[in-house]
Amino acid sequence: MYIDLIVLIAFIVFVLIYSKRFQTYIFGFGMIDIIFRILNIIKGYIPSKKIVSLINSYIPSSVPGVIRNYTSGVFETVLIFVYVVIMAIFLYYVIRIFIKRKKF
Repeated sequence: MYIDLIVLIAFIVFVLIYSKRFQTYIFGFGMIDIIFRILNIIKGYIPSKKIVSLINSYIPSSVPGVIRNYTSGVFETVLIFVYVVIMAIFLYYVIRIFIKRKKF
């Protein structure tokens, strides 16, 4: 029942333990959401019912999906806006790295 929440928390704890800088926290959070979304896209193309049910059981669709499943009201809105801010910071770092390393 709470497996998707436990998986999300486990990934976040791993990122917090592994990270030493703010930028690494943001990249870790962005990677977690991207992994969830990629796995949920892939499950639509996998013919094996066992793998699809495994992904459905243990992997959340996305971080906002987990937020919506376990919260409601104002707290949900606040968490969604925190998510949006974190993803905006993630996008800023990705664009900054892209521009810095782009060679013409």
